[in-house]
Amino acid sequence: MADRSFLAWPFFEDRHRALADAARDWCTAEIGTNGFAVHADIDEDCRQIARKMGLAGWLKNCVPAAYGGANETLDVRSLCLMRETLGYHSGLADFVFAMQGLGSGTISLFGSDAQKSEWLPKVASGETLAAFALTEPAAGSDVASLALSAVRDGEDYVLNGEKTYISNGGIAGFYVVFARTGEAGAQGISAFIVPADTPGLSVAERIEVIAPHPLARLKFENCRIPASSLIGEENAGFKYAMGTLDVFRSTVAAAALGFARRAMDEARSRAQTRELFGDKLADLPVVQSQLAEMAIDIDASALLIYRGAWMKDSGVGRISREAAMSKFHATETAQQTIDKAVQIFGGLGVTKGSVPEALYRDIRALRIYEGASEVQKLIIARHLLSETGS
Repeated sequence: MADRSFLAWPFFEDRHRALADAARDWCTAEIGTNGFAVHADIDEDCRQIARKMGLAGWLKNCVPAAYGGANETLDVRSLCLMRETLGYHSGLADFVFAMQGLGSGTISLFGSDAQKSEWLPKVASGETLAAFALTEPAAGSDVASLALSAVRDGEDYVLNGEKTYISNGGIAGFYVVFARTGEAGAQGISAFIVPADTPGLSVAERIEVIAPHPLARLKFENCRIPASSLIGEENAGFKYAMGTLDVFRSTVAAAALGFARRAMDEARSRAQTRELFGDKLADLPVVQSQLAEMAIDIDASALLIYRGAWMKDSGVGRISREAAMSKFHATETAQQTIDKAVQIFGGLGVTKGSVPEALYRDIRALRIYEGASEVQKLIIARHLLSETGS
């Protein structure tokens, strides 16, 4: 079981410690040791996991208290603790939780009371799956270049274009869609709520990736939505997207931390029981060195993650630098930690169905989505260069 001593750090309040312990106990009881097993029906498994987490109350952490949530506002430390705990036990359970938060996050942060009242209780209960539709075929990390258009037509907007690599694509009940309503660049983007059954919205294709998740390319063909679907102000969508990612980027790092903790625990157990040339693997200096590197990287990631989450919860307006640091470090070092675990496991580590093999597939996408590692370094460098020396 993963080390829990970090919960004594001053970043946390007693409510966070209680949440982490309760979530761990639930995962142990409901997920057990099979959280990284191969899923026969990803779509249905996602729906069932959402319903279970809704009934247990975990999805309440994804929305504000006024709309069925657990906290007055989105609490980043709670979100990170949930993702770390779920990530340790099941990559798919983490995915489901993450998308309920990210998919509805723009509504929670910037939506009207009517929009929040309509959608957020359904997210908290697990009744409706949420999706965040930002990426396009020619606009990934470069959000300002997105091309899907939303043209005002009387009391409606008409959407035309495509989105791709959309998580929960094909199974979401609604999509928060970012579209161009104005001039080229970041200043001409708006955000909309588009129910999945809106005429003109279709799933063009399902996308299969190395760690099975429901992903899809969406097509919008004269997709007409009422003007009331606009989130906040017109042409403020880029700010809303970045504000949403500012909250949830830290949680990606937390999921990677959960994966890394699981990999280290699996590697340690393997090293203590597997014999090689008459000795336990754990007695070999080279394996001890690998385990030490895992522990150092994990603690460093946790410090970065919960430093940023604490800052956000303490009222700091933007934590772009801190979130970028935590996401970069946690996802990159988790990849390295999991690779070490695979090496310690040997042939079993690359055998389909083993935990290290599943973790190896699960971690790779986290270094790309919500801003690739290279983009995180650009964000960090720009903040550094903008600082005035003493």
